[in-house]
Amino acid sequence: MTSRRFLQLDVFSTRAGGGNPLAVVLDAEGLDEAAMQAIARWTRLPETTFVFAPADAAVSYEIRMFSPQKEVPFAGHPSVGTAHAVLELGLAQARAGTLVQDGIAGRLPLEIHEDASGRSIAIRTPRAAVGEVVTADDPRLRAALRGWRLGALPPALMEGGRRWWVVEVADEATLRALTPDWEAIAALAEQTEAMGVFAYARADAGAEWDLAVRAFVGLGRRFEDAASGAANAVLAAWLDHRGALPGRGGRYRVSQGREIGADARLTLFVDADGEVWSGGQVRTVIRGTLDWPGT
Repeated sequence: MTSRRFLQLDVFSTRAGGGNPLAVVLDAEGLDEAAMQAIARWTRLPETTFVFAPADAAVSYEIRMFSPQKEVPFAGHPSVGTAHAVLELGLAQARAGTLVQDGIAGRLPLEIHEDASGRSIAIRTPRAAVGEVVTADDPRLRAALRGWRLGALPPALMEGGRRWWVVEVADEATLRALTPDWEAIAALAEQTEAMGVFAYARADAGAEWDLAVRAFVGLGRRFEDAASGAANAVLAAWLDHRGALPGRGGRYRVSQGREIGADARLTLFVDADGEVWSGGQVRTVIRGTLDWPGT
């Protein structure tokens, strides 16, 4: 039996239970695709990542990501969490404040920032593009958005590795009170090959964040995501496209997950080149070893 280092993390939170859980299997050499899928199915977490030694000196580590159902080309919270795990266990050192992750989505840089509040990690996400811009009475969306008071921007289908319908809601209170119609959201997701609906609203005055968001996943399993770095990144690209970014200098803060018992905080940044960086802090909850045979 091979013993592999194993961490379970809370991503986009400084307190246990506040963010999105992630399992990270270090020393993953010897695990084939079937074994990695079996481990991800066994952990029953949104994603489990597997870290491999890099084959190229320009790369900090290689990564593969699996949900309980399938391999995932890219996701935000697994990327940020894995970088935290690699740093915590000393498997890689940041160069000029940067790590480089290599996976199916290609080589992606992660910026590491340390200050009195702790370590913050942000990944440059794959480029997103606007797929469609529609009206709220589009027949595909009508049932999913029935009864929602919407904001000023129109709904849009964003392409960014995973596809999301981004929908602005009139205000934060309305957003937090939404009760999703899961049948309608699932039908929309399946019809348009999208993950589901990513609803957002401008924050109430005096809040510690600029946007509140909710991610209703209808493709496959039907659930509300506690914190999604990738979905927030495609929303940032949409807001930048419309000249509607909140915050200052392309940087803003997001609250997600309160409606399902979490309390995640994400930081989004759109740089001068239009690249979107999605990040936040990570807390280690479990440190141990995983006894799982290799190929």
